[in-house]
Amino acid sequence: MSRTSKDTELARRLSRRNILGVAAGATAATIIGTATAQAAGRDHTQGPGKGHGHGHGKGKPVLPPGRLGIQLYSLRDKISTLGFAPVFAELEKYGYDEIELAGYTQGSAGPITLPQLKRLAKDHGLNPIGSHVGYYDDNNPGAYTFAQNLEKVLDDAQALGLKHIGTASGPFRYGSTVDGWKRAADDFNKYGAAARKRGMKFYQHNHAEEFSFATDKPKVRLYDVLLAETDPDLVYLELDIYWAYCAQFRFSKRVDGTKAPLDPLKYVLKHPNRYPLFHVKDGVRDDTTRDGYRMSDVGDGDIDYTTFLSKVTNRTHHGRTYHHWQAEHDNPVESLAFARKSSEHLHSLREGRCGD
Repeated sequence: MSRTSKDTELARRLSRRNILGVAAGATAATIIGTATAQAAGRDHTQGPGKGHGHGHGKGKPVLPPGRLGIQLYSLRDKISTLGFAPVFAELEKYGYDEIELAGYTQGSAGPITLPQLKRLAKDHGLNPIGSHVGYYDDNNPGAYTFAQNLEKVLDDAQALGLKHIGTASGPFRYGSTVDGWKRAADDFNKYGAAARKRGMKFYQHNHAEEFSFATDKPKVRLYDVLLAETDPDLVYLELDIYWAYCAQFRFSKRVDGTKAPLDPLKYVLKHPNRYPLFHVKDGVRDDTTRDGYRMSDVGDGDIDYTTFLSKVTNRTHHGRTYHHWQAEHDNPVESLAFARKSSEHLHSLREGRCGD
């Protein structure tokens, strides 16, 4: 299906929906860029959303064109039963531009080769932007990880035409001390150098625990060790925004109770070129839980994505073309509905006072 026909189909589907209370005509215009003045002037209001009521209007879209992806882990149930082809067809209809892989097999749908997977993505207008692979399994020399089989991991990434190849494993291979994380940083520098030789960027995806404190030096945040000890030309970062805000809730004080302010957005704005990729994941604030949030579909939670995307993409004239935004939910109630809602919501956001 061509991009033109894709846009027409997406506009048709959006015209039938009113998910999250977004006016459908103007939402479709956001995505395909063919709105009439009348459609652009319609009221953009949101229903009972909590942290996303700002930024729905006539302003500049906060989501840059061509940069919306989805982490396929969110759709693993459908991929394992239906296969990649039907899932990619749906993602095309929903207006996705990119995919981030989490494995190259499709369960009961049967075997698929890497060239076939690459072609299938291309046929549906989806750019495979990255992939998650394990960091290490020191008890298994045959493990498909960076530590055990670096060249095989890079061979496969290259066969898929990936620009980024990374891991969602925490850098805890050698423990939670400063020296342990320096050793992990050395590993990452090695993987980054090998990836760079093949024209790719190696990256690490965080959870909340990366922002905890070293066990031997409790005033030192481990994530700061990772930033300081990895070569910025070799090791990049994929900020999972949800987990970073959970870390803000959990680790804004040290063990002794002293304050240790943590602002995920400031990390990115201080080191913007280190963050080519993001996970856009939402959550409802709940101070009674360990993490301070309960994961939700994008648009149903309290994380202010109007401000976050606006600040990051406006930080330089390269900001709107450098970063890639991957929607994700670890355990969605209905994965394809999550994918559809996420695309519609993120495409609907407009800059306003929150993005100034």
